[in-house]
Amino acid sequence: MEENRQARRETMLAEDPIPGLILKMAVPTIVAFLINSIYSLTDTYFVHFLGTNATAAVSVNASLDQLIMMAGSMLAVGAASYTSRLLGARDREKASQVLSTAFFGAFAFGLAVGVLGLLFTRPLVYLLGATPTCETFAIQYADYVLLVAPLMACNFVMNQCLRAEGSALFSMFGMGFGGILNCVLDPFFIFTLDMGVAGASMATAISKVVSFLILIFPYVSRRSLLRLSVRSVRLVRDILYQVVSVGSSSMFRSGLAVVSGIVLNNIAGDISDSVLAGVGVSTKIMMFPFGVILGFGTGFQPVAGFNWGAKRYDRVRESFRFASRTAIAVGAAMGLALALGADGVIALFAEADPEMEAVGALCIRLQCLAMPIHSWVAVVNMFCAGLGDARGALVLSTSRQGTCFLPIVYPLARLFGTVGVASVQAVADVLSLMLAVPIMRGVLGRVKRAEAALEAGSAPRV
Repeated sequence: MEENRQARRETMLAEDPIPGLILKMAVPTIVAFLINSIYSLTDTYFVHFLGTNATAAVSVNASLDQLIMMAGSMLAVGAASYTSRLLGARDREKASQVLSTAFFGAFAFGLAVGVLGLLFTRPLVYLLGATPTCETFAIQYADYVLLVAPLMACNFVMNQCLRAEGSALFSMFGMGFGGILNCVLDPFFIFTLDMGVAGASMATAISKVVSFLILIFPYVSRRSLLRLSVRSVRLVRDILYQVVSVGSSSMFRSGLAVVSGIVLNNIAGDISDSVLAGVGVSTKIMMFPFGVILGFGTGFQPVAGFNWGAKRYDRVRESFRFASRTAIAVGAAMGLALALGADGVIALFAEADPEMEAVGALCIRLQCLAMPIHSWVAVVNMFCAGLGDARGALVLSTSRQGTCFLPIVYPLARLFGTVGVASVQAVADVLSLMLAVPIMRGVLGRVKRAEAALEAGSAPRV
């Protein structure tokens, strides 16, 4: 029965109609990302009743989540890309070695971040952008999150690799249940137990532990295509190169997100805690439409990767065309809807702070204008990752909060003040388009050459 279920998953990825297959893979992933976004936004909502300083502290700690994600996401994305191609090539044993190597590597990284963070919590939160008026709250929030850093890093790997083998629904349940649990625990710890900001952090930590237990279940119960075991860890050149080369794009993206978040937090904090809170809250609100975009792209990636490994180049091209059209249309629709409701949404988190409301609403509207561009660039990025194009994935994943962000953040802030701070991410999104177009043409050219090589009797490596 287990073999039949595994065969059905492989047949689904290789034979099902592309539009329905991508949507089938993407919808659970989108739901998981949306519910996962509730982690931080729920904390922000309940904490905002404690005041603007507490809200600013939670916003600062968003960069801590990115820091934990940095290597975890590198290993997760790299492992998911390689395992999907290996499964397409019917090499399940090596795919399990890739998963195990990435899982235990992520645990080691998360453990290092947690230990160092707990030893140096105060300088850490100041580095992340905390101000003297929100320092205490920032430390309280960081403590419990750092305790579960190893499990958070492992969650990224299991989440991505479950999707890569076609188990998007189980991945959704693992991440989604934790998000729902966080919504229930937040008010209990914050208000009923009167723990304040520390209660929000404890609720998040417990939810992450529960997600870990759910996500690891299919591996320990042998219900997955892949096998997770410390005996399967292989620190060999091929696996390390494939995982790191493709996954480094995600690591650099997360790393640059940390850097850009720190820079933006420090600039905004120099203006006021209201501006810091407004920028931070708008970023968390935008996680919802961005979660739809990222979830759709993550659902598309294993379809492209599996069919690339299976040498079904017609399906590779078809999947990219469908994903591109859908992402642009959905991005435009979400951007319009959120831009129209920006004032009402930001008011839910502002607690009668007019400056915070104005800054947050402006951030949201400007990013909504650029959302169709962001959506398509994300698809091109996932296309590169799925096909193992490490260079293209790296360039695009680091553009939004790196090469197209950092050079403009100080000039915009200096020239336009608060408006410049609010607009920097939207401007970076537009600039990233200039990088995505030539990369897209190059990857499609690679697909065309691979198809010609197959017809001539040879084929590229997986």
